[in-house]
Amino acid sequence: MSLSIRRACRDDIGVVFALINELADYEKLAHEVAASEADIATALFCDHPMLFCDIAEWDGEVAGFAVWFVNFSTFAGKPGLYIEDLFVRPAFRRNGLGQALLGHLARTCIDKGWARLQWSVLDWNAPSITFYKSLGAELMDEWTPCKVTDAALARLAERAP
Repeated sequence: MSLSIRRACRDDIGVVFALINELADYEKLAHEVAASEADIATALFCDHPMLFCDIAEWDGEVAGFAVWFVNFSTFAGKPGLYIEDLFVRPAFRRNGLGQALLGHLARTCIDKGWARLQWSVLDWNAPSITFYKSLGAELMDEWTPCKVTDAALARLAERAP
């Protein structure tokens, strides 16, 4: 059995979009997927992409992916890598693919001199939490993620001078 990890190319957009939807199903958030395949293709393959995707293949078959972007730590004074999505298809789990994808992204940070690797995990996802802790991840319980979307985003924008 062989594992390879590579950057997604334009020909992969169908499988990338399928993986996004598979992850949304797993997280019980399929109703929140508003993106189209074209939206994801534009984000990944525009002239100056701000979104990146690495694909894990097991014996040549797409087994999972990591979708990420560059963030910045003002405290460290350096960029970091934020994982938006990390997903391994159920049939390929327990083969080390999740660990390999995270290791690959950690290597990306080290090679580029970036300060950190970050992501979020749903609080009900006990298997993932256990897995992440086993890799040395610190759960930042003192931080609560925030987001503003849709009508609230529009209302907030109205407050701009």
